[in-house]
Amino acid sequence: MPSPYRAIFAAPGTKGFSAAGLIGRLPISMVGVGILTMISEMTGRYAMASALTGTLALAAAVIGPQVSRLVDQYGQRRVLRPATVISVAAVAGLLLAAAYGLPDWTLFVFAAIAGCVPSVGSMIRARWTVIYQDSPRELHTAYSFESVVDEVCFIFGPIIAIGLSTTWFPEAGPLIAAICLMVGVWWLTAQRSTEPAPHPRDEHAERTSALRSPGLQVLTATFVATGAIFGSIDVSTLAFAEEQGHKAAASLILAIWALGSCIAGIVFGLLHLKGRTERRWVLGICAMAVSMIPLLLAGNLPFLAVALFVSGLAIAPTMITTMALIEAHVPRAMLTEGMTWISTGLAVGVAVGSSVTGLVIDAAGARSGFVVSISAGLAAAAVAFAGYRRLTRPAQGEERSGDGGHTDGADSGEERADHVA
Repeated sequence: MPSPYRAIFAAPGTKGFSAAGLIGRLPISMVGVGILTMISEMTGRYAMASALTGTLALAAAVIGPQVSRLVDQYGQRRVLRPATVISVAAVAGLLLAAAYGLPDWTLFVFAAIAGCVPSVGSMIRARWTVIYQDSPRELHTAYSFESVVDEVCFIFGPIIAIGLSTTWFPEAGPLIAAICLMVGVWWLTAQRSTEPAPHPRDEHAERTSALRSPGLQVLTATFVATGAIFGSIDVSTLAFAEEQGHKAAASLILAIWALGSCIAGIVFGLLHLKGRTERRWVLGICAMAVSMIPLLLAGNLPFLAVALFVSGLAIAPTMITTMALIEAHVPRAMLTEGMTWISTGLAVGVAVGSSVTGLVIDAAGARSGFVVSISAGLAAAAVAFAGYRRLTRPAQGEERSGDGGHTDGADSGEERADHVA
Protein backbone atom coordinates (compact mmCIF):
# COMPACT_ATOMS: atom_id res chain seq x y z
CA MET A 1 0.00 0.00 0.00
CA PRO A 2 1.45 3.45 -0.88
CA SER A 3 2.71 5.37 2.13
CA PRO A 4 -0.08 8.03 2.15
CA TYR A 5 -2.65 5.27 2.51
CA ARG A 6 -0.60 3.51 5.17
CA ALA A 7 -0.30 6.79 7.07
CA ILE A 8 -4.05 7.32 7.46
CA PHE A 9 -4.35 3.99 9.28
CA ALA A 10 -1.90 5.12 11.95
CA ALA A 11 -4.81 6.65 13.88
CA PRO A 12 -6.29 4.26 16.46
CA GLY A 13 -9.47 2.47 15.42
CA THR A 14 -9.24 3.22 11.71
CA LYS A 15 -8.45 -0.35 10.66
CA GLY A 16 -11.35 -1.70 12.69
CA PHE A 17 -14.07 0.59 11.38
CA SER A 18 -12.73 0.28 7.81
CA ALA A 19 -12.97 -3.51 7.95
CA ALA A 20 -16.46 -3.33 9.43
CA GLY A 21 -17.43 -0.80 6.78
CA LEU A 22 -16.26 -3.09 4.00
CA ILE A 23 -18.44 -5.94 5.26
CA GLY A 24 -21.41 -3.66 5.90
CA ARG A 25 -21.11 -1.87 2.55
CA LEU A 26 -20.73 -4.94 0.34
CA PRO A 27 -24.46 -5.82 0.63
CA ILE A 28 -25.46 -2.49 -0.94
CA SER A 29 -24.21 -3.80 -4.29
CA MET A 30 -25.54 -7.32 -3.62
CA VAL A 31 -29.14 -6.93 -2.51
CA GLY A 32 -30.60 -5.39 -5.67
CA VAL A 33 -28.92 -7.72 -8.15
CA GLY A 34 -29.52 -10.62 -5.75
CA ILE A 35 -33.27 -9.96 -5.75
CA LEU A 36 -33.20 -9.54 -9.52
CA THR A 37 -31.45 -12.89 -9.94
CA MET A 38 -33.65 -14.63 -7.36
CA ILE A 39 -36.94 -13.59 -8.95
CA SER A 40 -35.75 -14.33 -12.47
CA GLU A 41 -34.49 -17.77 -11.36
CA MET A 42 -37.71 -18.61 -9.52
CA THR A 43 -40.29 -17.17 -11.91
CA GLY A 44 -38.57 -15.99 -15.08
CA ARG A 45 -40.41 -12.66 -14.69
CA TYR A 46 -37.76 -10.07 -15.48
CA ALA A 47 -40.25 -7.20 -15.45
CA MET A 48 -41.34 -8.15 -11.95
CA ALA A 49 -37.73 -8.52 -10.81
CA SER A 50 -36.79 -5.09 -12.21
CA ALA A 51 -39.81 -3.47 -10.59
CA LEU A 52 -38.83 -4.89 -7.21
CA THR A 53 -35.25 -3.67 -7.43
CA GLY A 54 -36.51 -0.25 -8.54
CA THR A 55 -38.86 -0.15 -5.55
CA LEU A 56 -35.97 -0.98 -3.23
CA ALA A 57 -33.76 1.73 -4.76
CA LEU A 58 -36.43 4.43 -4.58
CA ALA A 59 -37.37 3.49 -1.01
CA ALA A 60 -33.72 3.74 0.01
CA ALA A 61 -33.53 7.13 -1.71
CA VAL A 62 -36.48 8.41 0.34
CA ILE A 63 -35.71 6.79 3.69
CA GLY A 64 -31.90 6.89 3.65
CA PRO A 65 -31.45 10.64 4.31
CA GLN A 66 -33.97 10.45 7.16
CA VAL A 67 -31.99 7.64 8.79
CA SER A 68 -28.79 9.66 8.40
CA ARG A 69 -30.47 12.74 9.86
CA LEU A 70 -31.32 10.71 12.95
CA VAL A 71 -27.72 9.45 13.07
CA ASP A 72 -26.44 13.04 13.15
CA GLN A 73 -28.84 13.81 15.96
CA TYR A 74 -28.63 10.67 18.12
CA GLY A 75 -25.44 8.87 17.09
CA GLN A 76 -24.61 5.90 14.89
CA ARG A 77 -25.13 3.13 17.44
CA ARG A 78 -28.59 4.23 18.59
CA VAL A 79 -29.95 4.58 15.05
CA LEU A 80 -28.08 2.11 12.85
CA ARG A 81 -28.84 -1.02 14.85
CA PRO A 82 -32.65 -0.72 14.85
CA ALA A 83 -32.65 0.50 11.23
CA THR A 84 -30.57 -2.52 10.21
CA VAL A 85 -32.84 -4.93 12.08
CA ILE A 86 -35.88 -3.52 10.26
CA SER A 87 -34.15 -3.71 6.87
CA VAL A 88 -32.87 -7.26 7.38
CA ALA A 89 -36.28 -8.41 8.66
CA ALA A 90 -37.90 -6.94 5.54
CA VAL A 91 -35.42 -8.74 3.26
CA ALA A 92 -36.16 -11.98 5.11
CA GLY A 93 -39.88 -11.35 4.65
CA LEU A 94 -39.36 -10.78 0.93
CA LEU A 95 -37.43 -14.06 0.59
CA LEU A 96 -40.14 -16.01 2.41
CA ALA A 97 -42.90 -14.36 0.38
CA ALA A 98 -41.12 -15.28 -2.85
CA ALA A 99 -40.38 -18.82 -1.70
CA TYR A 100 -43.98 -19.50 -0.65
CA GLY A 101 -45.57 -17.78 -3.64
CA LEU A 102 -47.38 -15.05 -1.71
CA PRO A 103 -49.18 -12.31 -3.68
CA ASP A 104 -46.96 -9.92 -5.59
CA TRP A 105 -48.00 -6.92 -3.52
CA THR A 106 -46.38 -8.47 -0.43
CA LEU A 107 -43.03 -8.51 -2.23
CA PHE A 108 -43.31 -4.81 -2.99
CA VAL A 109 -44.24 -4.01 0.62
CA PHE A 110 -41.18 -5.85 1.94
CA ALA A 111 -38.94 -4.24 -0.72
CA ALA A 112 -40.13 -0.78 0.31
CA ILE A 113 -39.52 -1.45 4.02
CA ALA A 114 -36.05 -2.83 3.23
CA GLY A 115 -35.23 0.64 1.93
CA CYS A 116 -34.38 1.81 5.44
CA VAL A 117 -30.97 0.19 5.00
CA PRO A 118 -28.37 2.65 6.36
CA SER A 119 -25.76 4.30 4.15
CA VAL A 120 -22.72 2.57 5.64
CA GLY A 121 -20.33 4.42 3.34
CA SER A 122 -21.52 7.76 4.71
CA MET A 123 -21.02 6.52 8.27
CA ILE A 124 -17.42 5.54 7.54
CA ARG A 125 -16.64 8.84 5.81
CA ALA A 126 -18.10 10.70 8.78
CA ARG A 127 -15.64 8.89 11.06
CA TRP A 128 -12.71 9.79 8.82
CA THR A 129 -13.87 13.42 8.84
CA VAL A 130 -13.83 13.57 12.64
CA ILE A 131 -10.36 12.03 12.84
CA TYR A 132 -8.74 14.17 10.15
CA GLN A 133 -10.83 17.34 10.24
CA ASP A 134 -7.67 19.35 10.93
CA SER A 135 -5.49 17.40 8.46
CA PRO A 136 -6.79 18.14 4.94
CA ARG A 137 -4.25 16.01 3.08
CA GLU A 138 -4.92 12.93 5.17
CA LEU A 139 -8.66 13.48 4.79
CA HIS A 140 -8.27 13.71 1.02
CA THR A 141 -6.40 10.38 1.06
CA ALA A 142 -9.06 8.83 3.31
CA TYR A 143 -11.84 9.92 0.95
CA SER A 144 -9.83 8.46 -1.94
CA PHE A 145 -9.48 5.16 -0.10
CA GLU A 146 -13.23 5.05 0.51
CA SER A 147 -13.95 5.60 -3.16
CA VAL A 148 -11.65 2.69 -3.99
CA VAL A 149 -13.52 0.52 -1.47
CA ASP A 150 -16.80 1.56 -3.12
CA GLU A 151 -15.49 0.36 -6.47
CA VAL A 152 -14.20 -2.92 -5.00
CA CYS A 153 -17.69 -3.55 -3.61
CA PHE A 154 -19.20 -2.64 -6.97
CA ILE A 155 -16.89 -5.12 -8.73
CA PHE A 156 -17.29 -8.11 -6.41
CA GLY A 157 -20.74 -7.60 -4.86
CA PRO A 158 -22.85 -8.40 -7.94
CA ILE A 159 -20.55 -11.29 -8.90
CA ILE A 160 -20.93 -12.84 -5.43
CA ALA A 161 -24.71 -12.32 -5.36
CA ILE A 162 -25.30 -13.75 -8.84
CA GLY A 163 -22.96 -16.67 -8.16
CA LEU A 164 -24.70 -17.57 -4.90
CA SER A 165 -28.20 -17.38 -6.37
CA THR A 166 -27.38 -19.34 -9.50
CA THR A 167 -25.16 -22.06 -8.05
CA TRP A 168 -26.54 -22.55 -4.51
CA PHE A 169 -30.22 -21.64 -4.24
CA PRO A 170 -32.15 -18.61 -5.58
CA GLU A 171 -32.49 -16.85 -2.22
CA ALA A 172 -28.80 -17.26 -1.34
CA GLY A 173 -27.61 -13.92 -2.81
CA PRO A 174 -29.90 -11.55 -0.89
CA LEU A 175 -29.75 -13.80 2.20
CA ILE A 176 -25.96 -13.61 2.49
CA ALA A 177 -26.12 -9.89 1.75
CA ALA A 178 -28.51 -9.36 4.65
CA ILE A 179 -26.25 -11.35 6.98
CA CYS A 180 -23.21 -9.30 5.92
CA LEU A 181 -25.14 -6.08 6.55
CA MET A 182 -26.07 -7.19 10.06
CA VAL A 183 -22.52 -8.30 10.92
CA GLY A 184 -20.90 -5.18 9.45
CA VAL A 185 -23.22 -2.71 11.18
CA TRP A 186 -23.00 -4.46 14.55
CA TRP A 187 -19.21 -4.55 14.35
CA LEU A 188 -19.05 -0.91 13.28
CA THR A 189 -21.37 0.38 15.99
CA ALA A 190 -19.48 -1.60 18.64
CA GLN A 191 -16.49 0.67 18.00
CA ARG A 192 -17.47 3.63 20.13
CA SER A 193 -14.10 5.40 20.29
CA THR A 194 -14.26 6.58 16.66
CA GLU A 195 -18.01 7.23 16.53
CA PRO A 196 -18.78 10.89 15.73
CA ALA A 197 -20.41 12.72 18.61
CA PRO A 198 -24.15 13.24 18.10
CA HIS A 199 -25.52 16.76 17.71
CA PRO A 200 -28.80 16.87 19.65
CA ARG A 201 -31.17 19.56 18.46
CA ASP A 202 -33.31 21.77 20.61
CA GLU A 203 -36.83 20.36 20.53
CA HIS A 204 -38.12 23.91 20.08
CA ALA A 205 -35.74 24.66 17.21
CA GLU A 206 -36.92 24.68 13.65
CA ARG A 207 -36.64 21.27 11.97
CA THR A 208 -34.43 21.66 8.96
CA SER A 209 -32.54 19.55 6.46
CA ALA A 210 -29.02 19.60 5.09
CA LEU A 211 -30.62 19.89 1.65
CA ARG A 212 -31.41 23.53 2.37
CA SER A 213 -27.77 24.24 1.56
CA PRO A 214 -27.62 25.70 -1.99
CA GLY A 215 -24.32 23.96 -2.62
CA LEU A 216 -25.70 20.57 -1.61
CA GLN A 217 -28.72 21.14 -3.85
CA VAL A 218 -26.39 21.55 -6.84
CA LEU A 219 -24.36 18.47 -5.94
CA THR A 220 -27.45 16.31 -5.40
CA ALA A 221 -29.17 17.44 -8.61
CA THR A 222 -26.01 16.76 -10.59
CA PHE A 223 -25.75 13.28 -9.13
CA VAL A 224 -29.29 12.45 -10.13
CA ALA A 225 -28.10 12.86 -13.71
CA THR A 226 -24.89 10.99 -12.86
CA GLY A 227 -26.94 8.12 -11.47
CA ALA A 228 -28.84 8.02 -14.75
CA ILE A 229 -25.48 7.52 -16.49
CA PHE A 230 -24.73 4.54 -14.26
CA GLY A 231 -28.19 3.00 -14.63
CA SER A 232 -28.22 3.38 -18.40
CA ILE A 233 -24.75 1.87 -18.82
CA ASP A 234 -25.67 -1.16 -16.70
CA VAL A 235 -28.75 -1.94 -18.78
CA SER A 236 -27.19 -1.05 -22.13
CA THR A 237 -24.11 -3.16 -21.49
CA LEU A 238 -26.21 -6.17 -20.54
CA ALA A 239 -28.40 -5.79 -23.64
CA PHE A 240 -25.42 -5.17 -25.92
CA ALA A 241 -23.61 -8.27 -24.63
CA GLU A 242 -26.76 -10.31 -25.19
CA GLU A 243 -27.03 -9.02 -28.77
CA GLN A 244 -23.42 -10.06 -29.31
CA GLY A 245 -24.22 -13.56 -28.06
CA HIS A 246 -22.15 -13.30 -24.87
CA LYS A 247 -24.55 -12.14 -22.17
CA ALA A 248 -22.37 -13.53 -19.37
CA ALA A 249 -19.56 -11.18 -20.46
CA ALA A 250 -21.57 -8.17 -19.28
CA SER A 251 -20.49 -8.63 -15.67
CA LEU A 252 -16.82 -8.75 -16.72
CA ILE A 253 -17.16 -5.59 -18.83
CA LEU A 254 -18.88 -3.73 -16.00
CA ALA A 255 -16.11 -4.90 -13.66
CA ILE A 256 -13.55 -3.40 -16.08
CA TRP A 257 -15.50 -0.14 -15.91
CA ALA A 258 -15.29 -0.19 -12.11
CA LEU A 259 -11.61 -1.14 -12.30
CA GLY A 260 -10.89 2.06 -14.23
CA SER A 261 -12.53 4.08 -11.48
CA CYS A 262 -10.67 2.10 -8.81
CA ILE A 263 -7.27 2.78 -10.38
CA ALA A 264 -8.06 6.47 -10.84
CA GLY A 265 -9.15 6.71 -7.20
CA ILE A 266 -5.88 5.21 -5.96
CA VAL A 267 -3.79 7.59 -8.05
CA PHE A 268 -5.94 10.61 -7.18
CA GLY A 269 -5.43 9.89 -3.48
CA LEU A 270 -1.67 10.27 -3.93
CA LEU A 271 -2.02 13.72 -5.50
CA HIS A 272 -2.23 17.01 -3.66
CA LEU A 273 -3.72 19.28 -6.28
CA LYS A 274 -3.86 23.04 -6.00
CA GLY A 275 -6.58 25.29 -7.33
CA ARG A 276 -10.28 25.62 -6.70
CA THR A 277 -12.08 22.45 -5.76
CA GLU A 278 -15.24 23.66 -7.52
CA ARG A 279 -13.46 23.96 -10.86
CA ARG A 280 -11.93 20.50 -10.42
CA TRP A 281 -15.39 19.10 -9.70
CA VAL A 282 -16.95 20.67 -12.81
CA LEU A 283 -14.05 19.35 -14.87
CA GLY A 284 -14.70 15.85 -13.53
CA ILE A 285 -18.41 16.03 -14.39
CA CYS A 286 -17.55 17.23 -17.91
CA ALA A 287 -14.99 14.44 -18.32
CA MET A 288 -17.67 11.88 -17.44
CA ALA A 289 -20.03 13.44 -19.96
CA VAL A 290 -17.46 13.47 -22.79
CA SER A 291 -16.38 9.89 -22.04
CA MET A 292 -19.90 8.69 -22.89
CA ILE A 293 -19.52 9.57 -26.58
CA PRO A 294 -17.26 6.63 -27.61
CA LEU A 295 -19.81 4.17 -26.18
CA LEU A 296 -22.15 4.95 -29.05
CA LEU A 297 -19.41 3.87 -31.48
CA ALA A 298 -18.93 0.45 -29.89
CA GLY A 299 -19.30 -2.31 -32.48
CA ASN A 300 -18.03 -5.19 -30.39
CA LEU A 301 -17.44 -6.15 -26.75
CA PRO A 302 -13.65 -5.50 -26.64
CA PHE A 303 -14.17 -1.93 -27.90
CA LEU A 304 -16.92 -1.42 -25.33
CA ALA A 305 -14.70 -2.73 -22.53
CA VAL A 306 -11.90 -0.30 -23.44
CA ALA A 307 -14.33 2.62 -23.75
CA LEU A 308 -15.86 1.87 -20.37
CA PHE A 309 -12.44 1.54 -18.74
CA VAL A 310 -11.52 5.02 -19.98
CA SER A 311 -14.91 6.32 -18.87
CA GLY A 312 -14.36 4.89 -15.39
CA LEU A 313 -11.23 6.98 -14.90
CA ALA A 314 -13.36 10.07 -14.24
CA ILE A 315 -15.70 8.53 -11.66
CA ALA A 316 -13.70 8.12 -8.45
CA PRO A 317 -11.87 11.49 -8.64
CA THR A 318 -15.21 13.22 -9.13
CA MET A 319 -16.75 11.38 -6.18
CA ILE A 320 -13.77 12.26 -3.96
CA THR A 321 -14.04 15.93 -4.89
CA THR A 322 -17.78 15.83 -4.23
CA MET A 323 -17.21 14.67 -0.66
CA ALA A 324 -14.78 17.55 -0.12
CA LEU A 325 -17.42 20.01 -1.36
CA ILE A 326 -20.05 18.51 0.95
CA GLU A 327 -17.71 19.22 3.85
CA ALA A 328 -17.55 22.85 2.77
CA HIS A 329 -21.30 23.38 2.35
CA VAL A 330 -22.95 21.29 5.07
CA PRO A 331 -22.92 22.05 8.80
CA ARG A 332 -20.95 19.56 10.85
CA ALA A 333 -24.12 18.60 12.72
CA MET A 334 -25.64 17.44 9.40
CA LEU A 335 -22.59 15.92 7.71
CA THR A 336 -23.82 12.31 7.55
CA GLU A 337 -27.17 13.43 6.16
CA GLY A 338 -25.41 15.59 3.58
CA MET A 339 -23.29 12.69 2.36
CA THR A 340 -26.37 10.46 2.18
CA TRP A 341 -28.19 12.94 -0.07
CA ILE A 342 -25.54 12.27 -2.72
CA SER A 343 -26.29 8.54 -2.50
CA THR A 344 -29.98 9.40 -2.72
CA GLY A 345 -29.45 11.40 -5.90
CA LEU A 346 -27.50 8.53 -7.41
CA ALA A 347 -30.19 5.99 -6.45
CA VAL A 348 -32.97 8.07 -7.99
CA GLY A 349 -30.89 8.59 -11.14
CA VAL A 350 -30.07 4.89 -11.45
CA ALA A 351 -33.76 3.97 -11.17
CA VAL A 352 -34.82 6.55 -13.77
CA GLY A 353 -31.89 5.90 -16.10
CA SER A 354 -32.33 2.14 -16.14
CA SER A 355 -36.09 2.44 -16.74
CA VAL A 356 -35.75 4.92 -19.61
CA THR A 357 -32.91 2.93 -21.14
CA GLY A 358 -34.99 -0.24 -21.10
CA LEU A 359 -37.75 1.50 -23.07
CA VAL A 360 -35.25 2.91 -25.58
CA ILE A 361 -33.58 -0.46 -26.09
CA ASP A 362 -36.91 -2.19 -26.63
CA ALA A 363 -37.76 0.38 -29.29
CA ALA A 364 -34.41 0.85 -31.07
CA GLY A 365 -31.87 -1.77 -29.99
CA ALA A 366 -29.08 -2.13 -27.44
CA ARG A 367 -26.60 0.40 -28.81
CA SER A 368 -29.24 3.12 -28.73
CA GLY A 369 -29.30 2.76 -24.96
CA PHE A 370 -26.00 4.60 -24.83
CA VAL A 371 -27.81 7.65 -26.20
CA VAL A 372 -29.44 7.85 -22.78
CA SER A 373 -25.96 7.72 -21.20
CA ILE A 374 -24.79 10.62 -23.36
CA SER A 375 -27.95 12.62 -22.64
CA ALA A 376 -27.56 12.06 -18.90
CA GLY A 377 -23.93 13.15 -19.09
CA LEU A 378 -24.90 16.36 -20.88
CA ALA A 379 -27.59 16.98 -18.26
CA ALA A 380 -25.08 16.50 -15.45
CA ALA A 381 -22.65 18.94 -17.06
CA ALA A 382 -25.42 21.49 -17.64
CA VAL A 383 -26.52 21.37 -13.98
CA ALA A 384 -22.90 21.61 -12.81
CA PHE A 385 -22.27 24.72 -14.92
CA ALA A 386 -25.59 26.30 -13.91
CA GLY A 387 -24.88 25.74 -10.22
CA TYR A 388 -21.20 26.65 -10.25
CA ARG A 389 -21.72 30.05 -8.63
CA ARG A 390 -23.65 28.47 -5.77
CA LEU A 391 -20.68 26.23 -5.07
CA THR A 392 -18.21 29.09 -5.02
CA ARG A 393 -20.22 31.20 -2.58
CA PRO A 394 -19.04 31.04 1.03
CA ALA A 395 -21.18 28.73 3.15
CA GLN A 396 -23.21 30.65 5.68
CA GLY A 397 -24.76 29.73 8.99
CA GLU A 398 -23.55 26.95 11.25
CA GLU A 399 -19.94 25.81 11.53
CA ARG A 400 -18.92 23.69 8.58
CA SER A 401 -17.34 20.31 9.02
CA GLY A 402 -14.34 21.07 6.86
CA ASP A 403 -12.68 24.10 8.39
CA GLY A 404 -14.95 25.52 11.02
CA GLY A 405 -16.56 28.12 8.81
CA HIS A 406 -15.52 30.29 5.88
CA THR A 407 -14.64 33.90 5.53
CA ASP A 408 -16.57 36.18 3.28
CA GLY A 409 -15.07 37.49 0.09
CA ALA A 410 -13.88 36.31 -3.27
CA ASP A 411 -11.05 34.17 -1.89
CA SER A 412 -13.24 31.85 0.18
CA GLY A 413 -13.55 29.28 -2.61
CA GLU A 414 -9.76 29.26 -3.06
CA GLU A 415 -9.21 28.79 0.66
CA ARG A 416 -11.67 25.90 0.68
CA ALA A 417 -9.79 24.32 -2.24
CA ASP A 418 -6.47 24.59 -0.41
CA HIS A 419 -7.95 22.82 2.59
CA VAL A 420 -8.90 19.74 0.62
CA ALA A 421 -6.03 19.77 -1.85
